[in-house]
Amino acid sequence: MMPPFGFAGVLLLLIVICAAVWALDRYVLRARRPKDSVPPWWIEYPVSFLPVILVVFVLRSFLVEPFKIPSGSMIPTLLIGDYILVNKFTYGIRLPVINTKIIPLGEPQRGDVMVFRYPENPSIDYIKRVIGTPGDTIEYRNKRITINGKLVDVETEPDYSYLEHGLNFITTKRYREKFEEAAHSTIVNLDSPPVQLAAVHAFPYRENCEYNDDGFVCKVPPGHYFMMGDNRDASSDSRYWGFVPDENIVGKAFLIWMNFGQLGRIGTAID
Repeated sequence: MMPPFGFAGVLLLLIVICAAVWALDRYVLRARRPKDSVPPWWIEYPVSFLPVILVVFVLRSFLVEPFKIPSGSMIPTLLIGDYILVNKFTYGIRLPVINTKIIPLGEPQRGDVMVFRYPENPSIDYIKRVIGTPGDTIEYRNKRITINGKLVDVETEPDYSYLEHGLNFITTKRYREKFEEAAHSTIVNLDSPPVQLAAVHAFPYRENCEYNDDGFVCKVPPGHYFMMGDNRDASSDSRYWGFVPDENIVGKAFLIWMNFGQLGRIGTAID
């Protein structure tokens, strides 16, 4: 699946236009102007902006990209209004715009917080936690995750309360979940079912999953990942729309660099 044109495509188009203007002036128009004359604005502006746009394009495409958290699906790890940075090379170097991996450097690991293009609409970026990697069997029952037959360890933490849409005050159970050496907090509403069966879509490799009132079990196909939000009962994730293919990966979230409503979150590492 080819990703959308997007902002990276807009930057690339601007680079091509500015570079074309620079080349036209350098090899054709400059020799025709009187010596020491000022170039017209339609040459001066593109030539001046070219290095700036090029630097932004390279940084954003290959190193880090900023994102804003728009929803509460990753509470308590990420809050609405958090501005985060995403490492673009952790999982390999990809060509901008078409998002094709050209240099493999690493693979997503269970527990990573990952930004990806939503499989049903690649023009939308989603952020969730990697729960299952290719070949894993993921089971979720009684609000507990089992991976390849092994129940994921959890520790009970103090209850967590937050405002939903600024109106509803919600109190949930909070647990510390551990994948290998990494640990993170999740919240659950014990009164909600593990999955809303009526909300499950038809998606590629749907036959790899079995759903019932107690939960589900899914086997992750090759080249795909199973994602879930840390706010387990308020997250649209792989339970509902399926697996994330490798070509949809954007990068690994690693830092909160701004939250105008909670300045104390600035500089917080993302676990």
